[in-house]
Amino acid sequence: MSLFATYAPMFLMLATAAALASVFYGAATFLGRHKKPSPEKYAPFECGSESSGGRHIKSSVKFYLTAIIFVVFDIEAVFVYPWAIHFRDLGWLGLGEMMSFLAVVVVALVYIWRKGALEWET
Repeated sequence: MSLFATYAPMFLMLATAAALASVFYGAATFLGRHKKPSPEKYAPFECGSESSGGRHIKSSVKFYLTAIIFVVFDIEAVFVYPWAIHFRDLGWLGLGEMMSFLAVVVVALVYIWRKGALEWET
């Protein structure tokens, strides 16, 4: 099997995705409504409600920290699933590599737990 035949489906998928993205972007740019900027559009807001307080006040990053932790452990699940599918094919080496990966993830979880990053206090 040639190299082109091996990677042709992947390139076809990437080309289709790029074409669709271009079509959607072009349709939104040329066919969408264009409203003129107004003071209301430039006013800061959060979650649909007006913000209160000054801009110089330091805001809490607890939500963003929790979101980043979620993304990290979500990516971990993405790595574990294919390993579980090919568990028998990978043998003892695959088991050892996944156990070392999970050990690093567990150490990271214990670290963030001990640091209090999972506590949701305002």
